[in-house]
Amino acid sequence: MQLIDREVKDFVTVLGSDAPAPGGGSASALAGAMGISLTKMVTELTIGKKKYAEFEEEVSKAQKEAARLQSAFIRAIDEDTEAFNKVSAVFTMPKDTEEEKEIRKQAMQRALEGATQTPFKMMEIAVEALKVTRELIGKSNTNAASDLGVAALNLKSALQGAWLNVLINLSGVKDEEFVTRYKEKGNVLLSEGTSLADEIYTAIEKIV
Repeated sequence: MQLIDREVKDFVTVLGSDAPAPGGGSASALAGAMGISLTKMVTELTIGKKKYAEFEEEVSKAQKEAARLQSAFIRAIDEDTEAFNKVSAVFTMPKDTEEEKEIRKQAMQRALEGATQTPFKMMEIAVEALKVTRELIGKSNTNAASDLGVAALNLKSALQGAWLNVLINLSGVKDEEFVTRYKEKGNVLLSEGTSLADEIYTAIEKIV
């Protein structure tokens, strides 16, 4: 059974057990899914309201983007655990001969690179989601303004959590060019996303 098909109680029980996966990566993806879902909810509570008719086109566009990003985050819940499982599987590979050791070493590097790319993609999704969320400030149902603030908090958590997973996987990668590239790109996303989340939260705090 995939993680996304579990009941919430079941998911958090597994998360809190001694099973190494799901872990922080999947939890970050879930936080992101909740965040963009709140953003989508705000669009749903705005579309069709006469008070916000002038923003109908923009909010409708945000609704479609939020739905797309919601699906991406939901997929990421399992994708992160699958990436971790590929790393774990390498430890079961034979290492009796020099050839086997080399094959195992190369397999580990491929698995770690994959486990880096998965949370990095999550960071990209989080930044996109924060941009969509910001666009709704002042254009959406004010009765749900606090939900945009909570969305930003969840998306910031997803962003920072994904970044920690990028870093821990990069620590085992030997390809220096790969490490440098993902650290540089990751830092850019982290900075941009954190600023967006804080901007949204501060703006909403002044509204509610």
